[in-house]
Amino acid sequence: MTSGPNLNFMSKNHLYKGTLQSVLLKLLSEEGRMYGYELSKKAKAMTNGDLDITEGSLYPALHKLEAQGLVEAEIEMIGKRARKYYRLTESGGREAKDRIEELTEYVRNLQMFLKPNLGNG
Repeated sequence: MTSGPNLNFMSKNHLYKGTLQSVLLKLLSEEGRMYGYELSKKAKAMTNGDLDITEGSLYPALHKLEAQGLVEAEIEMIGKRARKYYRLTESGGREAKDRIEELTEYVRNLQMFLKPNLGNG
């Protein structure tokens, strides 16, 4: 008996790996401003649990977007606790639109590979 991974229980996160920043930009373009856990929770809900963004992936992606000038952060006090909210900058809004268009085209092309080949029955 092999001791390899049980594929039935593996996460589908690897399918989203190259699109995390685009997903975050899309969520922020729709919601306005959100804090980290809120972004993660929304992504998970929208994908019926398929996209489970860990803190180890989420915050480096947000910090990279911030360094690129696409996202800006502001800290707001909630009671005695500081919460960091993220929102798109003007250039982040344009970038979100461009990336969404690119992803739409990518998905459309990918669907061509997923369709059954009806010509070679």
